Amino acid sequence: MYEVIFLWVLALLYIIFAVFQDFKTREIANWITFSLAIFALVFRFFYSLFGNDFSFFFQGLIGFGIFFALGNLFYYSRVFAGGDAKLMIALGAILPISPIFSTNLFSFVTFLLIFLFSGFAYILIASLVLCIKNFNSFKKEFLSRIKKNKKISFFSNLLGLILIILGIFKFPFLILGILTFFIFYLYIFSKSIDEVCMIKNILSRHLREGDWLYSDVRIGKNVIKASWDGLTKKEISQIKKKYNRTKIRQGIPFSPNFLIAFLIFVALKIFDIQLWNSFW
Repeated sequence: MYEVIFLWVLALLYIIFAVFQDFKTREIANWITFSLAIFALVFRFFYSLFGNDFSFFFQGLIGFGIFFALGNLFYYSRVFAGGDAKLMIALGAILPISPIFSTNLFSFVTFLLIFLFSGFAYILIASLVLCIKNFNSFKKEFLSRIKKNKKISFFSNLLGLILIILGIFKFPFLILGILTFFIFYLYIFSKSIDEVCMIKNILSRHLREGDWLYSDVRIGKNVIKASWDGLTKKEISQIKKKYNRTKIRQGIPFSPNFLIAFLIFVALKIFDIQLWNSFW
């Protein structure tokens, strides 16, 4: 059990450091995520070597491989930024604590479910805080987007109302009706938050590699595209020569959700709470 505690403490310290750096610089350095994965796998190797049982090491490699695939899936699906994806990959070397693959697979699914639900709650709360802090600007943008999407709003509300009426006879229709209302306005809410609170006009000399442009930037005959991969050092150099200020898009730092999900996951393990059994 001591080897598991070591891995948990190691991951916890790294995640806390990643959170501080994410809030300070809006990025998670590669050395944090890479060294976490390397330390975890090296520790597993030597522990297995001295214990003459390499299942502890092999399960770590398998976890790393699975989360490598998941991290890349989330990154290329534009769910995660690069630092978040790499932190997810590194945790793959931490989470498997059983010599049995099926048990570890169950733990992976449990962690991912916790991560997704806590992530939704975290983003919603963070967005509400930003909404309150910028309420007047948010209200103006929100109402403007409602007007621009009058037809979609009308059909969404109509469909939601019909489903809610049908819910008198069949309960699932009531849930679908509420969700129909909720999803449309949640989309308008998120787009309004993004436009009002996530766009920053900064001095070009403060640009960092990986920053997201708000819109395409023209440099002479060339155009630097606003892409998910962010700015390169060469593109930043070109922008600095041409423009004094640049608009960039910033996301809500997502690293705190890694900390929340990991703490919940560890608590479930320590107190031997089976998430599935508790749910049912």
